[in-house]
Amino acid sequence: MQFSESPSQVQHSTDAAGTPARGRRPSRWRVVDIVTASVIGVAAGVIFWAWGLAWGPISTALALTPGLGGLLAGGWLFAGVLGGLIIRKPGAAIYTELVAAAVSALIGTVWGFDTLIWGLIQGAGAELIFALFFYRRFGIGVALLAGAGAGVAVGLLDTTFTSYAALDAGAKLTYFVSAVASGVVLAGLLSWFAVRGLAATGALSRFASGNSARAIPARATPRGN
Repeated sequence: MQFSESPSQVQHSTDAAGTPARGRRPSRWRVVDIVTASVIGVAAGVIFWAWGLAWGPISTALALTPGLGGLLAGGWLFAGVLGGLIIRKPGAAIYTELVAAAVSALIGTVWGFDTLIWGLIQGAGAELIFALFFYRRFGIGVALLAGAGAGVAVGLLDTTFTSYAALDAGAKLTYFVSAVASGVVLAGLLSWFAVRGLAATGALSRFASGNSARAIPARATPRGN
């Protein structure tokens, strides 16, 4: 990571799709990026822990159809997508997802510090999508793909290294598909809406994500209104 607090390197100039202005350097991390990503990770970690408490009874109900437990996976995937959409820097998705996993483990998740492995791989699944677009596009399509990428990561992990590995091929496929769908909706779509909501409050004014999210409705307003 490269670090900078220089105002000239703050990414405020973007188009409606969230593309940084030409000549900017999205790889530079500022102190505000580190602090914000850490706050996202800590807050998400508490949610991860609470989601883990709810996982037991809900997964038991879903067990009537083997594999549908994957629908719950998205509750552990949103940190990386949200962090990537807000920070818009290389490593943001992995960092926020890993911090969230660490916090949930420290609080006392039933899976212990094995969650760090899941956090790293799930964050990498989202990070890969942002990297494929060179960290220059952050619209709803990319958000959904990032959620799907994290879903693919957890689907592969869970059907290979957990009790889900003992399921038959059909149930494994059901789990994998439902995990990806959960990632798209809970991690991708909800994170995109969260960014727009935060931008509307002005909380993201120091980020390109805040400016580009506000630019979309502003450009849709007819002149003279």
